[in-house]
Amino acid sequence: MLLSLLRILLGFATACLAAGLVQVAFVITPLEIATLEPAAMPDRLSGAGLLALFAATHSAVFSAPFALLAAAFAEWQGIRSWIYYALAGIAIALAGVLTQHASETGATTIVNDYALRAFLAAGFVAGLAYWVVAGRSAGPRRSQHKRAAGRNWMGGAATAPDGRRSGARN
Repeated sequence: MLLSLLRILLGFATACLAAGLVQVAFVITPLEIATLEPAAMPDRLSGAGLLALFAATHSAVFSAPFALLAAAFAEWQGIRSWIYYALAGIAIALAGVLTQHASETGATTIVNDYALRAFLAAGFVAGLAYWVVAGRSAGPRRSQHKRAAGRNWMGGAATAPDGRRSGARN
């Protein structure tokens, strides 16, 4: 149980860092970094890294309750498909865009094609990052699940209607 919780927290932290990096890649493009003068590269890269940490922190603060629900459901149901986690990341990112748009006042809006792509890409990558770290082993272990299937509700061996223990040979 404690290892599962640590796995989930590590997966969430990795997903937030991945989302921050993707969002920064939409602001400071890889092409821009590749064309920098060699002397300017360390400053620009350290600035991009700091911006990615800020974006990751912002992503973590907003997404924590939604990610907790998605992870709890996946653990409960034993969902290990990368598609679930990618779609959950996209849904959380879309909720972030809509929340940001709802809080806007004035003519300037976040709802534009480039910002929407940045948020959706960040959600997709964050979902995949979570899956790589924590989602692939969601739910009970297969051996625990098989062991639990052979026991009754009191913890004893399950018996068939004719009184024989399940799994017993004739």
